[in-house]
Amino acid sequence: MSGWWSNASIRVRLTAWYMAALSLMLVAYATATYLAVRHEFREQLERELHEHIEAVSPEPEAALEDRFQQQLREILVVLVLGLPLIVVLAGLGGYVLARRALSPIDHLAGEARRITAERLHQRLSVPNEHDEIGRLAAVINDTFARLESSFDQLRRFTADASHELRTPLSVIRGIGEHALRETRTPPEYKDAMGSMLEEVDRLTRLVDTLLKLSRGDAGTIRLTRDVLDLGDLTREVVSSLGILAEERQQRLQVVAAEDVRVSADRLVLRDAITNVVDNAIKYGPARSTIDVRVDADAEQATVTVRDAGPGVPAEHRERIFDRFYRVDEGRSREMGGTGLGLAIAKWAVEANGGQISLDTATTGSVFRITLPRAVTS
Repeated sequence: MSGWWSNASIRVRLTAWYMAALSLMLVAYATATYLAVRHEFREQLERELHEHIEAVSPEPEAALEDRFQQQLREILVVLVLGLPLIVVLAGLGGYVLARRALSPIDHLAGEARRITAERLHQRLSVPNEHDEIGRLAAVINDTFARLESSFDQLRRFTADASHELRTPLSVIRGIGEHALRETRTPPEYKDAMGSMLEEVDRLTRLVDTLLKLSRGDAGTIRLTRDVLDLGDLTREVVSSLGILAEERQQRLQVVAAEDVRVSADRLVLRDAITNVVDNAIKYGPARSTIDVRVDADAEQATVTVRDAGPGVPAEHRERIFDRFYRVDEGRSREMGGTGLGLAIAKWAVEANGGQISLDTATTGSVFRITLPRAVTS
């Protein structure tokens, strides 16, 4: 019985529940009606018997008791025989109504069945967005939109990852083939091996970064949160990147408010700040100044990194934090970038409960990391 019930369609189950509820209500109504009529008949019988005794009616009392019993039996027969008929007719009507009410769901199911991974751009029709079925269709359409976005990102990520992995492999292959075409001197072999090791290092960094992002997406990286001074951490990052700025004759300037504390994983948050400052060094012009500020209000702490580079055009700002996305493909590759730095920064900041954004500026770029301030006693 339970197997049949679980495999039955919604309209059949709705009809069964409707018939069961209607049967209970009709049985209760018929029972109440029968008891009320019987009570009324008994009172009427008592009155007639009383009048019979006073008037000395020729009709025997037994004949009065039989006439009323016959009427009660007739009423009971009508109720007993009419009840199943009414339930059956009501069940048929309920099934028709349920079928008509659920027909839009069948239509939605047919439309949804035609939407595949290659047709995620299609959407379900929403005849009435204000009723329950219309809201259901709107939710399904939102789900398809998110799936379409996820599939597009996955396709782009796969294509970009393949391209990024193929580039150093092609370079390594080219260097090896060139070195083997003819006999070389030991210094020439050493140079070739050095070039190949540089590409291997780049490939290793790329794979490590992809692995970190993959673990972050899967939620397998466990954060160790501590209350730390954001100004001290930012100064530490800037100090470690100072040599890169010196190579480009750039000046790293840090202004940090005192006692700005946040609750975060130190290593993960350090990665975020490092990638943002490193990005400013790469794209800032030589002999320019990079301003790094740490500010706070009552609820939030902010790290702002401002460079004097070319800035990010408006058409690129929405995707600047996407993986492998580059505004300038050629320049990024020349600098050894993989297009994953800002993606790592975004993940690291959001994993610590914060947000990262790119602000518009007259010149250069302004990246802002915002984190909740730690509650201190």
